[in-house]
Amino acid sequence: MSVDYTTEVKRYEANCDEKAVEAIKKHLGIALKSTDASLVSCSSKSELERVRDSWLKKKLGLTDDDKTLDAAVKVVCEAMNADKQKQRVTFYYLLAKNAGKLDTLVK
Repeated sequence: MSVDYTTEVKRYEANCDEKAVEAIKKHLGIALKSTDASLVSCSSKSELERVRDSWLKKKLGLTDDDKTLDAAVKVVCEAMNADKQKQRVTFYYLLAKNAGKLDTLVK
């Protein structure tokens, strides 16, 4: 499976930061080789909790309460609602952008 993640992100963010996309790809690494792991399921509570805890809290360093972070995840789920398969790189990019944390990915 070969996906052009920058093109995918540009569907939502025309002027995306390509270095941030590359940083997310590098962070996710081998997980992107598995179709299932490369996608985010907004219908899975455990998946969304994992996104909140691993990406928003651990990687991006957000310290908001779970309710606030869950709301941020929901915003991205709604933004990507038309996509049956939500690419994890795009999902994480949008979360980082909305949190104002893209710059921390490309240090």
